[in-house]
This record gives sequence, C-alpha cells and structure tokens, in this order.
Amino acid sequence: MTEQIDMIPLIGVITAAYLIGAIPFGLVMARLFGLGDIRTIGSGNIGATNVLRTGHKPAALLTLLLDSGKGLMIVVIIRLMGGDDIMLAAAAVASIFGHCYPVWLRFRGGKGVATGIGVFLGLDWLAGILICLLWLVVAVIFRLSSVSALVSYLSAPVLIGLTAYWRGDEMPFALIYGAGIMACLATWRHRSNISRVLAGKEPKIGRS
Repeated sequence: MTEQIDMIPLIGVITAAYLIGAIPFGLVMARLFGLGDIRTIGSGNIGATNVLRTGHKPAALLTLLLDSGKGLMIVVIIRLMGGDDIMLAAAAVASIFGHCYPVWLRFRGGKGVATGIGVFLGLDWLAGILICLLWLVVAVIFRLSSVSALVSYLSAPVLIGLTAYWRGDEMPFALIYGAGIMACLATWRHRSNISRVLAGKEPKIGRS
C-alpha cells in the first residue's frame, strides 16, 4: 500500500510534466506572427530551428525562450516542491517526451533541443551552462544544429556527473540515468538528421 501511495505523486508529476512539455510554442509563435503552419515549412519540425528557417528571427527567439522556459519551469517547480532526484529525473524525461510526442499534435512534435536546455539548467545549473556552451561551440564550428544538439545531449550525463564530483556532492545517479534516457531519445529523434549529415545534405543553421 505504501508503494502505491508513493507512486501517486510521481505519476502526477510525470503527467503534468508531459502535458506542459507538449505545449507546441513553435506552432503558436508561427501562427501568432502570421507565418502559417510551421509543420509545412522546412523540416516540418515545430522547434526554434525550423521557425528560424522562415526568416523570422523574433519568432524563432521567442520559440527558443518559451521551449527552454517550459523545461526549466518544470524542474524548478519540482525542486520547490521538495522532489527528490528520482522525481526530478522522471519529470525531466516526461517533459522532453511531451515536446517530442505532444498529445495535442497527434504525437508529432519536435526534437527536444530547446526544452532540453531548460531541463539541464534546472537539474544542475553548472552542467547546464557547460552543455549550452558546448552547443554554442559546436554550432559555431559546424553550423549544424543537429550535430550541436546531439553532442550536447550525449555529453549531459557525463557533465552532470563531473560537476557533482567537482563540488564534492553525492553522485546523482538518478539524474545521470535520466540524462542518459534523454540523450537516447534525442538521438532517435535526430536519426534522419544523422543520415543527412553523413550524406552531406544537412542544412546549415539559418538556411532552408
């Protein structure tokens, strides 16, 4: 009975994190700025990178801020509620899953890059900053959003562990495992991008 009672708040957190993560801000911003249905433009993705392909930088920036903001908000709220690392990791994964497979759009969503930025900043601000800097460095060098995203996501479990070790904290295994799951999901969502990168056909950042 105790285990069932303990599962109730966890299930509630996962559900709420999924539904918030599923809010398609890219689609909302595109329609708000009169850009049409973003799903019919460029890659058909609802994220900031595809919004940028419309040439409307303010809409793309707002999409980036709102998508990352929802990820950050979810984790911060769980922390303020006194949630443990297991609850934080579950909420983080659920929010990314919600962005990638939103119930509002028949489970056809984005790739979780911006939302992941907010999530990682909330889980561990230092690791989150390092992940963002790594994204930026890779983006400047290769000009490929997908490569930047994959490198950042795949580095996240390592950086979360390293920053905890550097501070002398107890190793946050739940957060590391959660980051690993998110990295696997991001890799799966970017599988078509990986094929295009290998074929030399992946569009550069800011180009269609």
